[in-house]
Amino acid sequence: MNETKLFIFDCDGTLLDTIGAWHDAEMALVEEVGVTLSKEQRDELNALTLEEASAFFHERFGIRGSAQEVMQAILDLLDVFYRTRSQANPGAVEFVRALAESGVPMCVLSSSPHAFIQAGLERAGMLPYMQRAISVEDLGMTKRDVATYAHVCSEFGVEPGATWFFDDSWYALETAREAGCKTVGVYSTDACGTHDELGRYSHMVIDTFEGLDPALFLGAAKLD
Repeated sequence: MNETKLFIFDCDGTLLDTIGAWHDAEMALVEEVGVTLSKEQRDELNALTLEEASAFFHERFGIRGSAQEVMQAILDLLDVFYRTRSQANPGAVEFVRALAESGVPMCVLSSSPHAFIQAGLERAGMLPYMQRAISVEDLGMTKRDVATYAHVCSEFGVEPGATWFFDDSWYALETAREAGCKTVGVYSTDACGTHDELGRYSHMVIDTFEGLDPALFLGAAKLD
């Protein structure tokens, strides 16, 4: 058993209630060409970075003149949302604040652009509690890579086994667990992961942070 020395949180769908805004942006793009996304396509998009998703929309459906134009359209649609309308998920601020009192460092690891992470966390009041807000775009990695989680842990001088990772996407939980992290699935939508899918790769699945006891994660945790 390893004493907890780091918490890593996903941003969208985990700390912030922003998944709907991303889906709305996707819908606006495909409506330009009269396409309806299948479940398989939505599942594929869920695991992509913004750059990869932009290429997906342009190359798969011919949306806009280039992938760069698609990316700019998404950025334009979501920039104002993050700065003026994004909100924390229920109980997230209180949970993060309580963890901060323990002195264990926390960071955010997200596939979203750094500007969105920064703006959303600041608006929700969680940014001061985070030692770092990390976009995988800045690392040149993805959350599908085991090395991503090892890299973040190494930046804090911590072993993955002493780290709790919270995410709403099953694929990220699977990869983080493969890296050796202890994992918590945070349900947001079935598109990101059903309860069964999250449970397959998590030591715990939660629907909300409300009432969640930080003490459950601060000691030496037993792994399944």
